[in-house]
Amino acid sequence: MMAGGRRVGVHALVTAVGMVVLGWPGAACPADDAGFTPIFNGTSLDGWEGKPEFWRVEDGVIVGETTPEKPTKGNTFVIWRQGLVDDFELVLQYRLTGGNSGIQYRSKDLGDFVVGGYQGDFESCPKYSGILYEEKGRGILTLRGERTTIKPDGTKEKREPIGDAAALQAAVKPGEWNEFRIVARGPTLQHFINGQLMSETIDEQADKRSMEGVLALQLHAGPPMKVEFKDIRLKRMKLADGRKKLVMVAGRPSHAPGEHEFRAGTMLLEKCLDEYAASHALPPLVTAVYTDGWPADPTAFDNADAIFFFADGGKGHPVIQSNRLAQIDALAKRGVGIACLHYGVEVPKEKGGPEFLTWMGGYFEPHWSVNPHWMLKETELASSHPICRGVKPFETQDEWYYHMRFVEPPTGLTMILSAVPPDATRERPDGPHSNNPTVRAEKGAREALAWAYERPTGGRGFGCTGAHFHKNWDNADFRTLMLNGLLWTAGLDVPSNGVSSAVSAEDLAANLDDKPPRKK
Repeated sequence: MMAGGRRVGVHALVTAVGMVVLGWPGAACPADDAGFTPIFNGTSLDGWEGKPEFWRVEDGVIVGETTPEKPTKGNTFVIWRQGLVDDFELVLQYRLTGGNSGIQYRSKDLGDFVVGGYQGDFESCPKYSGILYEEKGRGILTLRGERTTIKPDGTKEKREPIGDAAALQAAVKPGEWNEFRIVARGPTLQHFINGQLMSETIDEQADKRSMEGVLALQLHAGPPMKVEFKDIRLKRMKLADGRKKLVMVAGRPSHAPGEHEFRAGTMLLEKCLDEYAASHALPPLVTAVYTDGWPADPTAFDNADAIFFFADGGKGHPVIQSNRLAQIDALAKRGVGIACLHYGVEVPKEKGGPEFLTWMGGYFEPHWSVNPHWMLKETELASSHPICRGVKPFETQDEWYYHMRFVEPPTGLTMILSAVPPDATRERPDGPHSNNPTVRAEKGAREALAWAYERPTGGRGFGCTGAHFHKNWDNADFRTLMLNGLLWTAGLDVPSNGVSSAVSAEDLAANLDDKPPRKK
């Protein structure tokens, strides 16, 4: 029959979204085009991956096909590789010739193009189209025409039915193009075919359900069959029941090994949040990590509550390429938090500087700010600010930028971490990053190295200048400062003792970039 980023602190959730959307049993609910983004380009499998002997693109359609000469031994899938899905609506057109197929969502990639998890099922026979099936899991969860609540212990409660399964089958057009729509919001999962609600499930079984995972299309084992998909569109939705989403963008490799390890550092921070959530009552935060400089996923930021950039800056900063500055500015104006780390706090004064002042309250301005390497000592922390909870003064040798350009007037701005740089760091020759007369004249002055900003128009910003050296993530107080900062930027309260964490040598060595040693 019917055949990831990652989740942080997702609690048991119950919602009545289905009743609001539907209004009455058997209601049809047409898809609203607003906010949907195509995730299939109509010409190739760019962004998708499957076994080429089974999947192809033909006349603007993704085609999956088996033949007597070319069967598949087990169910095989073409997987969307540009991101994971959490709370979303998906709309596509399908056409089926023989057999059975389905749409996997919030699923697990088990390797070799095998996927397990929630499936919106459809078939050429009249029984299963529109049901919720869990591939390689709990099997049939909700049949067509049913509204089901799966209790925390796995028992099922039948609620008011949608309608008669056989009558609902009349909405399906066998052998023709049909529209399948999936709405997944929190634990509530709805399947529509041609505008007609077919099944609705509220999955409260926290140890079995999934709140995020891969999206994939199925080609079923068995007799020869052909399935076609087109017009695949995705709309991400704000997460249900108070959860917040942090999108984490890691830049491309640029420096010697152990320096500017953007991918490894970002994934380590995410791992710390995951582990803390497993043993503490962390507010519900969902994270999504994108590497290599900018998400290929065109929907990556659509339901973000905060965005974190750990990447090269200056003219190579990811946000100043193409029209991205306007894209992120529009999100910030809607209240999305922005956090940047190390080189990611620098943008050109003319392009990005005004926006960074608005988003984060400060940034590294060339010919004003400086980037020396020095031992951080005698730090001061803004003890009353949530980001400093559980953080003690610490010492690290790092490339601590200072003399940032800050917003004027500084309303809503808090200097989170500060120290007095050695006078020697102010004696370098003038340059866009090294020194300038203003910095040289301020020997002995205390400088801000991390700051937080409550925007007057709503939303939060956080900047920190350290983390040139990957080894500094071994410092527990520095890690806690960053983890607290990310929670706060996403609009969540920071635990009273901060986000504690521990990392091993293996953790620090994980996900490092394969970079040649820097030439001497």
